[in-house]
Amino acid sequence: MASIRELHEQLIKKERSAVEITQEALDRIQALEPKLHSFLHVTAQQALEQARAVDTKIAAGEEIGLLAGIPIGIKDNMCTKGIPTTCASRILENFVPPYESTVTQKLVDGGAVMVGKTNLDEFAMGGSTENSAYHITANPWDLSRVPGGSSGGSAAAVAAEECVVSLGSDTGGSIRQPASFCGVVGIKPTYGLVSRYGLVAFASSLDQIGPFGRTVEDVAILLSAIAGYDPKDSTSLKVEIPDYAASLKPDFKARRKLRIGIIKETFGEGLDSGVEQAVTKAIDQLQSLGAEIHIISCPNFRYGVPSYYIIAPSEASANLARYDGVKYGYRAPDAENLLSMYTRTRASGFGAEVKRRIMIGTYALSAGYYDAYYLKAQKVRTLIKQDFERAFNRVDVLACPTVPTTAFKTGEKNTDPLSMYLLDLMTIPANLAGLPGISVPCGFDNNNLPIGLQLMGKVLREDQLLQVAYAYEQSTTWHLRQPQL
Repeated sequence: MASIRELHEQLIKKERSAVEITQEALDRIQALEPKLHSFLHVTAQQALEQARAVDTKIAAGEEIGLLAGIPIGIKDNMCTKGIPTTCASRILENFVPPYESTVTQKLVDGGAVMVGKTNLDEFAMGGSTENSAYHITANPWDLSRVPGGSSGGSAAAVAAEECVVSLGSDTGGSIRQPASFCGVVGIKPTYGLVSRYGLVAFASSLDQIGPFGRTVEDVAILLSAIAGYDPKDSTSLKVEIPDYAASLKPDFKARRKLRIGIIKETFGEGLDSGVEQAVTKAIDQLQSLGAEIHIISCPNFRYGVPSYYIIAPSEASANLARYDGVKYGYRAPDAENLLSMYTRTRASGFGAEVKRRIMIGTYALSAGYYDAYYLKAQKVRTLIKQDFERAFNRVDVLACPTVPTTAFKTGEKNTDPLSMYLLDLMTIPANLAGLPGISVPCGFDNNNLPIGLQLMGKVLREDQLLQVAYAYEQSTTWHLRQPQL
């Protein structure tokens, strides 16, 4: 499938219709879903209606935006009016929102065509999309492996060309990690750049919506469309949104030399040799493009995982208290009284990973343990932010592997949640500090599995981050490879 800009040109030149492009995506979904399971809901009828509306505008001579008529997948934890939003959980199995999330409303207004809601780990809790209550998504590069998570469905759908671009959410790496595993581009924006209104909350101080695409330019176009201030979100930032795609250049030529910092703590023990080699070559490539390379120490990064797995479950335990069988969602049918309705609804409605995190969070927030766990984790979060501040006094962008390994086999880590959590080692710090981070393909291992390079930038410097990613991408051919399905 072509890029956003290529499809836009075809549409305005009337070489293809939006209906044809949409039908092509729907046909591919129908052909691949029996083995991929990227989607929880395919919205074929609505997609074709949206596509016809775009074709009508073109026929009338009206101007259309870049995203008009472009097939897009939406992670199923973003509210879509009149379309089920389940968060891949039984507790929301029959929930149909009466309103649109801000990001999906912006896409509707821009003429984008939503082809479906993508699979995820239940309530975005997990790193493999194995925690979905409905089905496990497969990695398009190897169907026996996971696509990553929690936004695994969104990443797999883009990699398999079931849609052109997609939206995911990132709480501790849930966009960048599956982007790495599936060989696509994924960006987590600065916290507050994209509205969270209508995003079903997991950990409110960490969650952020962001795009997936096969190219950096596609991601930049989609980010420009969804970013911006929203009065419905109290954490939304009042900033001017640039045209991220317009400033992309295939080199670093500027008045001042670009400085890239390599985080030394992200290399060494625990890093697969294939990943290390690919990322090292990517860093060499950045240097050959004119970047100045510095070795940077961020000693508190190692504490990111333990602090995150106190802060995030604590916020989750508060956010998920609303699912009690009273107001909406699933209600246990055999309850004898109010208390048994609560307990039975949650016991049968939530999956094992969600229950685990709720219990961890409730314990960490309980009397006598708040200071020892939650408060201490927040102090560590501050230390991690300070590591970033010191690093960005010396460099413009930080680089490291996105994930220590390539995609693992389905079921391989089911009995060891801790080993799954440790895969977030390199992505979590950006969430704790509220900084933007992007993963771009930088190679393949001996099993032909994709490897991701992670770049992290200063607050609201998505433009610079995308520029570095674009220059690297354009100097390589990794983004041109496609899985054989």
